[in-house]
Amino acid sequence: MRRIMYREAISSALAEEMRRDERVFVMGEDVAIVGGVYKATRGLLEEFGPERVRNTPLSELAIAGVATGAAMCGARPVAEIMHIDFMGCCMDITLNQMSKMCYKTNGKVHVPLVIRTQGGRGHSNGCTQSQSLEALFTHIPGLKVVMPSTPYDAKGLLKSAIRDNNPVLFIEHKGLYQTRGEVPEEEYLVPLGRAEVKRFGKDVTIITYSKTVLTALEAAEQLAAQGIEAEVVDLRTLVPLDFDTVAQSIRKTGRVIVTHEACRRNGYGAEIAAEITEKLFDELDAPILRVCGADIPVPNATVPERESAPTPEKLVRAAQEICQGGKGNG
Repeated sequence: MRRIMYREAISSALAEEMRRDERVFVMGEDVAIVGGVYKATRGLLEEFGPERVRNTPLSELAIAGVATGAAMCGARPVAEIMHIDFMGCCMDITLNQMSKMCYKTNGKVHVPLVIRTQGGRGHSNGCTQSQSLEALFTHIPGLKVVMPSTPYDAKGLLKSAIRDNNPVLFIEHKGLYQTRGEVPEEEYLVPLGRAEVKRFGKDVTIITYSKTVLTALEAAEQLAAQGIEAEVVDLRTLVPLDFDTVAQSIRKTGRVIVTHEACRRNGYGAEIAAEITEKLFDELDAPILRVCGADIPVPNATVPERESAPTPEKLVRAAQEICQGGKGNG
């Protein structure tokens, strides 16, 4: 297989789906000539032209509204909102229109729409362009939420999202765009709602998604040197959630750490912990631990920005604690 960057996997998925289905088009701020702020749409304008690769005004409300209307009329738009922090500007469309239209019309109107957006820290972009707000959107019925961690998953999941007849929020971590991974030359899909075990282990399960998967894998390598075998479960899709894969891992290890970059308070990890407690309480050998972002605005300075997020060191300490029967959180 070829090794390509995460952003190249996104571009490849878009190009393949645009060739496959003439109803698919891309829209957003600077997605055409510039190729997007993270260059994930580079080359699409040259192949598909300005009718199918459309620059928009600097209005997230307009982008989301036009994309929703186009999807209701039979198109399959892929709209880019430059940062997830800006999704608040189009919250009414997201909360009350695109996610509810199929339900309100008793299935007569579908909204086959993908909103691509970028989240996460790591570039010292400050507190209004570095947030991880996925939990806000997993709370909206009718909206699917996807957060891939590898180029392979990014391409396969984006293709599946574009073909889905429901609105999908596709969140790309800005710290992943230049990471590389193996991606097949031939076409493939990664189904929505299916988690993957990225590393197998027997002592503790680390449940995570997006860029924190890489953090968890690094921690697992350090733990292995200490005789602790951590299993890393990449959720990939937050809604719908593949709880079966989560449960299978927990029944094997009996210990759970949930980790994500978003704030700890009311983060998506709290939902995972609640689900596990309700359904698998008797399988647990220790309390569930959470290793999450600090409950503060994301710092601008490099070191505080890093230290306010999960790190391999924090995960190693949490795994040592839980495997030794201690209590607490990361």
